[in-house]
Amino acid sequence: MNTNISRLYEISGKAERLIIGLMSGTSVDGLDVALCRFSGTGMDSRIELVAFETVPYGEEYKGEISSVFSKRNVDLEKVCLLNGWVAQQHAGIILQCLQKWGKKPAEVDLVASHGQTIFHAPKSLHKHAKFSNATLQIGDGDHMAVETGIITLSDFRQKHVAAGGEGAPLAAYGDFLIFSKKNENRIMLNIGGIANFTYLPGNLNADEVFCSDTGSGNTLMDAFTQKHYPGQYFDENSAIASKGTVHPALLNALKDHPFFQQPFPKTTGPELFNIAYLDKAIERSGATGISIEDTMATLNRFSAETITEAIKAVTKDGSGFHFYVSGGGMHNPLLMKNITELLPGCTFKSTKELHINPDAKEAVLFAVLANEAVCGGAINFGKGRNGIPNVSMGKVSFPG
Repeated sequence: MNTNISRLYEISGKAERLIIGLMSGTSVDGLDVALCRFSGTGMDSRIELVAFETVPYGEEYKGEISSVFSKRNVDLEKVCLLNGWVAQQHAGIILQCLQKWGKKPAEVDLVASHGQTIFHAPKSLHKHAKFSNATLQIGDGDHMAVETGIITLSDFRQKHVAAGGEGAPLAAYGDFLIFSKKNENRIMLNIGGIANFTYLPGNLNADEVFCSDTGSGNTLMDAFTQKHYPGQYFDENSAIASKGTVHPALLNALKDHPFFQQPFPKTTGPELFNIAYLDKAIERSGATGISIEDTMATLNRFSAETITEAIKAVTKDGSGFHFYVSGGGMHNPLLMKNITELLPGCTFKSTKELHINPDAKEAVLFAVLANEAVCGGAINFGKGRNGIPNVSMGKVSFPG
């Protein structure tokens, strides 16, 4: 037997496994590195977050990704070069973290790498009849495996697309396995660049579980901040938005898009929600000349209303549901204030209450997918439902 296959077989039978989960989101602010200890699989999975670090990206990385990110026309040579380079940068970060944590690469069984999304193209957005949903993440798994010496699983979203999904959001799979609780209906709300939520029924029926994007989370607010405040990447502590007033006509124009009428589940990205989207909404609403502070206040409210309206479509008024929040948006005080006001009577807790650092949650979820791909058996995630294929995800790359 090939030694790599033998090693993979050995890992699949271990009582416990150490898996590193990686997440680099559309905000391109840094790499989330989560070292997780797993035992069991499926609904019997037990996870300990051993160590976690968000390693901020330098200006060089941000600049290189910006040159190809969410653009219809890019330098193909640059995309080709970045595919391996991104993996090498992420591998270097992994090795730095392991050294800091006092761990050797040989102690780690698997790396689960999300890669760096550079374009997301669901059919509802690209509208080409002969093409299906599509998404592209760079940061090749082979490069990462060779650089770290650790078996790497990557490119998780392609199987989802191949099986009829949109490649996102994938949170439903991990959320169902590690956050479901009998007799407690839960909403797992993640506010990253794009906001999404997972509905977990207390009856543990996988056929009722689903996950969907709701629209812009931080992406429009971040892009607007970066445009007007060079060197500042987000509206820290809602400092800008808190000084402004919501512009009703602009808010209505921002919400006037077919995406918000599409049925669940659905996905989107900065390919839609970007500065050009905002500029068009300003023009349509006659809000030309609106102040920076009022614009930011309106963008903040836009995210809050589209998040809560999506949740209300599933939960009505939210009563009887337990809400757990993760992602960078949970640190935006005005955004959370707007959300709680729009869902009165609902209490929002962090996933820290469930023993998972909210900033680490997405990286942990990819580690869950890797654990299932290598060690798990058949799990019913709700087979046959549109948009949520019942599949195992992740391509395996060996170090040698």
